[in-house]
Amino acid sequence: MRVAIIAALLGTLGLPAPALALDKVTFGTNWLADPEAGGYYQALVDGTYTQYGLDVTILQGGPASNGGMLLIAGKIEFFMGGDMIGDFLAVQNNIPTIAVAADFQKNPQCFMSHPGVGLDKWEDLQNANPAFVSAGAVNTFWAWMRLAYGFKDENIKPYNFNSAPFIVDTHSIQQGYITSEPYEVEQQGHFKPNTFLLTDYGYTTYSTEIITRREIVEQKPDLVQRFVNASAIGWYHYLYGDNTKANALIKKENPEMTDEQIAFSIAKLKEYGIVDSGDTLTKGIGAMTDEHWKDFYEKMVKAGVVKAGINYKEAYTLQFVNKGVGLELRPKN
Repeated sequence: MRVAIIAALLGTLGLPAPALALDKVTFGTNWLADPEAGGYYQALVDGTYTQYGLDVTILQGGPASNGGMLLIAGKIEFFMGGDMIGDFLAVQNNIPTIAVAADFQKNPQCFMSHPGVGLDKWEDLQNANPAFVSAGAVNTFWAWMRLAYGFKDENIKPYNFNSAPFIVDTHSIQQGYITSEPYEVEQQGHFKPNTFLLTDYGYTTYSTEIITRREIVEQKPDLVQRFVNASAIGWYHYLYGDNTKANALIKKENPEMTDEQIAFSIAKLKEYGIVDSGDTLTKGIGAMTDEHWKDFYEKMVKAGVVKAGINYKEAYTLQFVNKGVGLELRPKN
């Protein structure tokens, strides 16, 4: 209160108010800097985090990173989660993490196939051989594909984040992000692949969640709220405002990122409503609902991906979302 009074008095005299200490937090992403994390970079470079009293460091991930372990170990405060299966498994294994926002309403995960070789429909894909699938996917969305649609483990070949083997083998399929790998294939393979967004076929998980530790939610709820709110505003500005500085930082952090790739990714984020669709239209970016969590949990139990009977509601909290933060920043048309 004393600080607020002094600041007010200085303001009436036309003098700058004393700077208040910012709360230092580190946010670990699950991949190299890219537009799929653009909202967080935007909030960093345009001062939104600072306006919310936060001194944020973004720790970019990559193929060999393990931000989830850093979070559990107390080395970082927030982590960019993958999808809800990870949250259910955390509950299943008594890991004290919790999802506090879902900045992607849809998972961008897709599969690609070559056009005109008998793999033009989703139901054709289970016959593709090989299927380039990463190690991390085998027990998540591929496990769901196996049990829900009959995809075969014996068709798997390791996907090491290089699309060259897929480009060469016309009867193969490959996982990817709808915002990224199709562009890579177009540039390197000189053809436009068929793309199948897993959300459209029942894999309706939230993605790019903000994950933190339970102790932070319990002990520093204001810190969590400010980070969730500032990140949502960052996403609105990144999608609908001037994202030039954020993209410059992304390219600095990840020199392989090009302007063309960035433009492609942002266009796909908008086209497919990855960030801003469904519940976000009334509740704001980051929205989550009990109904959505229940529905996806039941799907994953039915598919055998997670155990029945766990208290899946421990995986998340709605305490910090659905408040309409930033809704006024969406274009009116």
